[in-house]
Amino acid sequence: MFIDTHTHLFDSAFDEDRDLIIERSISAGVEKMLLPNIDVDTIDAMHQLEEKYPKNCFAMMGLHPGSVKEDWQERLEIVRKHLFNRTYIAVGEIGMDLYWDKAFVKEQALAFRQQVEWAKELKIPIAIHARDAFDEIFEILDELNDDSLTGVFHCFTGAEEQAMHAIGYGGFKLGIGGVLTYKKAGLDKVLETVDLKHLILETDSPYLTPVPFRGKRNESSYVIHIAEKLTDVYQVPLKTIEEQTSLNALELFNVPGIH
Repeated sequence: MFIDTHTHLFDSAFDEDRDLIIERSISAGVEKMLLPNIDVDTIDAMHQLEEKYPKNCFAMMGLHPGSVKEDWQERLEIVRKHLFNRTYIAVGEIGMDLYWDKAFVKEQALAFRQQVEWAKELKIPIAIHARDAFDEIFEILDELNDDSLTGVFHCFTGAEEQAMHAIGYGGFKLGIGGVLTYKKAGLDKVLETVDLKHLILETDSPYLTPVPFRGKRNESSYVIHIAEKLTDVYQVPLKTIEEQTSLNALELFNVPGIH
């Protein structure tokens, strides 16, 4: 069994064929799909998908840094009410993104810090979005990290130094997606210095589609192509990648029906 630890299957990009995509993923061996929230207006669609596929789809709750705007406190309050009144597999997708917009850097940091605290209180992991913001995120985690905090650096594309900093916290994994298959990304060279026990698989679908489908809509069944690239990096059989990354994911996320 493969686990896609980060997929936005509730996104409108799948409105025409969502059920087909999920069935195709299950048939391909990707039986568990974890759903990170994005904004307050994606919550209902995410909940509906989890309720329709209770054995396959599992929701997270969080406010994406790209959704932190002038009304971020109101949005965060909605997230809080959901978090403390429903069971979620993680707090996510949270973090900081200084690539698209730096207008709300301070607010992004405050929102991230608050959601990390909630995760610690609830004793569930966090799914971190870190784009052009490793230093800012590390500064917060260096302060807040303790034995009660676990999580994943989603779509990890950092350097070796950043990989070591992240896994050095003790309870964190690196989420590896389609970027690994891009020739100029250089992520394969970074991972040669990272033990396989620290990695989990993800697609971030509908985004970041792996080769050979790059440029098209991503989907959870494409996890296989990321796993196949990891067989080249670690020189081990696909079965080893499948077993170890799933074990790593289950170590981090309490997936219902498995433990």
